[in-house]
Amino acid sequence: MKVAIIGAGNMGGAVARGLASGTKVCTSNIVVSNPTIPKLVDLSTEYPAIKVTTNNKDAVKDADLIILAVKPWKAEEVINEIKPVLDYDRQMVASMAGGVGLSQISAWLKREDDKLPPTYYLIPNTAIAVKSSMTFMAAARTTQQQDEEMQAIFRELGEVMMVEERLMGAGTALASCGIAYAMRYLRAATEGGVELGFYAQDAQKIVMQTMKGAVELLESNGSHPEEEIDRVTTPGGLTIRGLNAMEEGGFTNSVIQGLRASKK
Repeated sequence: MKVAIIGAGNMGGAVARGLASGTKVCTSNIVVSNPTIPKLVDLSTEYPAIKVTTNNKDAVKDADLIILAVKPWKAEEVINEIKPVLDYDRQMVASMAGGVGLSQISAWLKREDDKLPPTYYLIPNTAIAVKSSMTFMAAARTTQQQDEEMQAIFRELGEVMMVEERLMGAGTALASCGIAYAMRYLRAATEGGVELGFYAQDAQKIVMQTMKGAVELLESNGSHPEEEIDRVTTPGGLTIRGLNAMEEGGFTNSVIQGLRASKK
């Protein structure tokens, strides 16, 4: 599969690097377009086989999949630019422009003959830069085979979940905004560790490993978080005291309220 990525910023660059270091897309079949040169130079220095250009039309003309990794306010402009050279019978279009749903993308892509290409709306998170994204994917006018191909491509960059478009806002809150929420817990726990006597660097290392261990326990055991909590809470013990103190401070409610506030 030949992939064109328009935009070499944080997301576009991460996708290009992830695919280039994976197995689903040949590096020489990746072309990246960006309006400025420096990011393209960085990319081609790391992966010389990736083709780079400042011309969006040149980038997309031979691609099977076009990924729009642009800011939401640039999406319409870019679509209008490349639309005349797209082959809707052969090419798929995937947008990573947050908040710009399938109906809007389709409206911009629609031609005078009402023809439209298979279209995806993708919401990754910033962990895509280390190939650990949680990417949500909604689709319009696609086949099962195309969906499977898309999921295989983006599993090179982390986990993927196909969802109805109505859940994309919730996915953004849980996974995209959720990165910041996890970081905030990490920061808070690190500060607590300093108060308990550790140096900040050591406290952060402890909390990071603890968070990693918690995730790996759930993945390995296929268990519910409460099961793992029960394993460390003994009657009258330290853990239950800490959990109850956190709940008294509104821990669970604060998390839920934060998710509600960040859902579009």
